[in-house]
Amino acid sequence: MSETYALNETALLLVDVLNDFLDEKGKLAGRIGPMLGKTDLIAHLGRLVAGARAAGVKIFYVPHGLHEHSFDDVKHVHPRWQWAMENRLFWKGEWGADFFPPLAPVDGDVIISRHRTFDSFVNTDMLAKLKEHSIQKVVLAGLTSHTCVESAGRHALEEGFHVTFLKDAVAEFTEEAHHAAINLSYPTFGHNVTTIDEFLAAVERVPA
Repeated sequence: MSETYALNETALLLVDVLNDFLDEKGKLAGRIGPMLGKTDLIAHLGRLVAGARAAGVKIFYVPHGLHEHSFDDVKHVHPRWQWAMENRLFWKGEWGADFFPPLAPVDGDVIISRHRTFDSFVNTDMLAKLKEHSIQKVVLAGLTSHTCVESAGRHALEEGFHVTFLKDAVAEFTEEAHHAAINLSYPTFGHNVTTIDEFLAAVERVPA
């Protein structure tokens, strides 16, 4: 039997749809831009968000956010985050940390507190807000395939949620990392690995 998604228990987790990733002036545009083009991610995410809103799916925005004291309590800061701090990546209060306007939240969407590393459940209100909204199934999309999207899915699985990855709604810095996520990690940690269209069709078949 194919998977279905009841509106009263499903949330779309839209991870890190921020200017530093998606705008051509963003600090990561030069690094991830080629893969954004190859995957046509912005157009796909736009279609996903529009379809999810039309269907009545709850959308949870899951943003990165750093500031000068983000790692004061961390003795061994990973080199990626050292670079991020030096370059003020996703810096709170700055344009790069703002939501990319074409995909920005609207009234009724849920915004999770900002995560500092890959796992958006750690040191955030993610779990509390999922429980507050009686969510049982999480559907993951955004950036990046092999880091924050995958990490959110792994943690959600450990917390007992049903996990779905949307393989045409993610992108990564390299093809190798992207394909590793989609072909190896997602089938390992997800209950379902599917497409935007298949997910939206499954939502439409289930009443709220």
